[in-house]
Amino acid sequence: MEKFDLLSTVEYGGCSAKLSANALAEALANLPKTPHPNLLVDIETHDDAGVYKISDELALIQTTDFFSPVCSDPYEFGQIAAANALSDVFAMGGEVLSALNIVAFPSGVSLSILREILRGGVEKVIEAGGVMMGGHTIVDDVPKYGLAVTGKAHPNRIITNSAAQPGDVLILTKPIGAGVIMAGQRIGEVSLDDYQAVLDSMKQLNKSGVDVMQNYNVKCATDVTGFGFMGHAYKLAIGSGVALSIDSASVPFFKGAYDLVEMGCIPGACFRNLEYVESGCHFRNTVDYNHKMLLLDAQTSGGLLVCVKPDVAKDALEEFCQRGFKHTHIVGEVVMKTGGDSVVVF
Repeated sequence: MEKFDLLSTVEYGGCSAKLSANALAEALANLPKTPHPNLLVDIETHDDAGVYKISDELALIQTTDFFSPVCSDPYEFGQIAAANALSDVFAMGGEVLSALNIVAFPSGVSLSILREILRGGVEKVIEAGGVMMGGHTIVDDVPKYGLAVTGKAHPNRIITNSAAQPGDVLILTKPIGAGVIMAGQRIGEVSLDDYQAVLDSMKQLNKSGVDVMQNYNVKCATDVTGFGFMGHAYKLAIGSGVALSIDSASVPFFKGAYDLVEMGCIPGACFRNLEYVESGCHFRNTVDYNHKMLLLDAQTSGGLLVCVKPDVAKDALEEFCQRGFKHTHIVGEVVMKTGGDSVVVF
């Protein structure tokens, strides 16, 4: 296969290439609504996917996600982009049915590169239990890849980002700081082991997390991606009409991420995410600047942020660990919203 570094084509890749949350909200404002009695989840709460009820026993979960390269290797890029898109179905408590490729690819670059991207993607779809049905490809100077995914779930078992209840315990299943590590890799300041740990995490499907959530009757969860831990926690709090109390010392970070922030390796997405959350989130003085930036770091194919009842939190945490999410931690709790900030970090 011809050698081609995908990162040579981009400045921002992965979920850090997302439009900022504030800009997205402005673009979506005042768009026509499409109300329907079978539409169970739409864009209103900015959830991970849309849900359409087919029958009393079946609801379809639909989502799409694509982005520019987050790593150099085309096969790994395909795996990561697919895992990221599939995650939206898992975050809603669903099962993957099918997927369609979304591809932009430069002319003049060997098609063997494209083939490797697609191979990585289809292997993840198969691993997720779905089928690849085709897709669409256009020519573009910057490669982009992702999936349109259809999943299913029982209408009464849908998990949303707007059903948190005071007293719920917050569990996070993967470390954060992936965006910082990937930025550090580009400037040659990351060890091979630390870099590989992030790649492996981004390639890991959130599929087995669905069983844990359903086993413990979870009603509220989201996955942590481009808006960072804080951005997605903030969305969950607003959507649920509650507040979150976050223990920053309990949030797991990728090895090497803190030191990179300390030396000034802070991706631009951190500041865009800060702009989004700063009006409704409060960082206490005990939270140092480096931890704050890591909590704002854009993640690609990140973990699940899950609300569980306090009496089963320890059991749920242990089961997440047993199913391959070895860095799972309890990171905070849901509290009553009494005015003021939606998320408080201490």
